[in-house]
Amino acid sequence: MWLLACLLTPSLAAAACIPFTEAPKKIGESVCVRGKVVQVAEGKKGTWFLDFCEDYTKCAFTVVVFARNLRDVGDVRQLSGREIEIFGKVKLYNGRAEIILKDARQLHGEAAKLPPMPREYDASRHGKYSAGRYRTKGKVEDLDPEKR
Repeated sequence: MWLLACLLTPSLAAAACIPFTEAPKKIGESVCVRGKVVQVAEGKKGTWFLDFCEDYTKCAFTVVVFARNLRDVGDVRQLSGREIEIFGKVKLYNGRAEIILKDARQLHGEAAKLPPMPREYDASRHGKYSAGRYRTKGKVEDLDPEKR
C-alpha cells in the first residue's frame, strides 16, 4: 500500500527515498532507493546490472534487470551516469542488497523515461545484435539466381 501511495504522489516518493548505502538495512521491505548509477554492465544470459560503486564487488547495493524484463523496462544502458530512484522489495543475494527491476514504473524522475531496447537486440544472444539474416547451408555462390 505504501508503494502505491508513493507512486501516486511523486513529491512524497522523493522525500521517502533512502540512499543506496542504506538499502542493506531494509532487506525484506519495499522502499524507494536513490543513487547515481556509476556503470551499467551486462552479465551472463543477458542479465543487466546497475552498479552504484566503481567496484561493484564492494558495493552494498545493486539493481538487477533480467533479460525477460527488458521489454517492460527499456534500454537500461541509458541510466549510466544518471541519478535514479527505484521502488521495490530489497532482497539479499550473495551478501548484497538488490532490487529486481521488472517494470519501468518502478523508476521515477528522468530515469522513468527510458527508450525501449533496440528492436534488433537479442537477449538470448547475450546482448549481441542480430541483423535478422537468413542463413542457408552451402556456398554463397549457389544462391545467385542467375547461375540456376
